[in-house]
Amino acid sequence: MATERTATLTDSRDDGGGKPDGAVVRDALGVGIAVGLSGFAFGVTSAGSGLTLLQTCALSLLVFTGASQFALVGALAAGGSPFTAAAGAFFLGVRNAFYGLRLSQLLALPRAVRPFAAQWVIDETAAVSLAQPTRRGARIGFLVTGLSLYLLWNLTTLLGALGAEAIGDTDAWGLDAAGPAVFLALLAPMLRTGTERTVAGLAVLLGLGLLPVLPAGVPVLVAALAAPAVLWAQGRRSTSRGDAPEEDR
Repeated sequence: MATERTATLTDSRDDGGGKPDGAVVRDALGVGIAVGLSGFAFGVTSAGSGLTLLQTCALSLLVFTGASQFALVGALAAGGSPFTAAAGAFFLGVRNAFYGLRLSQLLALPRAVRPFAAQWVIDETAAVSLAQPTRRGARIGFLVTGLSLYLLWNLTTLLGALGAEAIGDTDAWGLDAAGPAVFLALLAPMLRTGTERTVAGLAVLLGLGLLPVLPAGVPVLVAALAAPAVLWAQGRRSTSRGDAPEEDR
């Protein structure tokens, strides 16, 4: 289904059946501004975990994938080693590679531009681009969402880190909860199917259940096993019900 949709988008190109450019820009700016403001919470959380202002800003400038950034500083704040913190962030960031596979066909950008565009392949740009019925709309949505979000995220990261340094102990103000709260706010709208909600629920149980017995950062890595576990269980259930593919019947 996804392949057919991508092919349709690619073939239709600029057939005039898409939204007006102004509507695409408006929608993209709405997403970029709404999510970009969350960079303030990341700046506060990162500074509270012990990272310097330079390190905090470098993460937003170079990594630029909110969930992975929150996972990294969250693990460091909990006392995890840099290795486990980076591993958890890496596994969360892998999803962007799958977005890239779809967007590369949809956007069909020139080769010289692709390395720079790759920096903006994230949840929000993928969502806005894939929602457009034409290639022109997808390109505009990707550009406006990526540019507005990148600029605002980095600006608010800087402001958040400076603010955290000014107020001192972030735990005393309850700002240590800002990172997890924003992370959940970004994740919740993505859980649209029963399978996705089951994976998320199992991951939460694994992460929280193993938190007291494993080193900081490791429960996040173990929680990644929730996805293959749920898919395996669903496959077993389908087989037991006789829902095997036609060639196996």
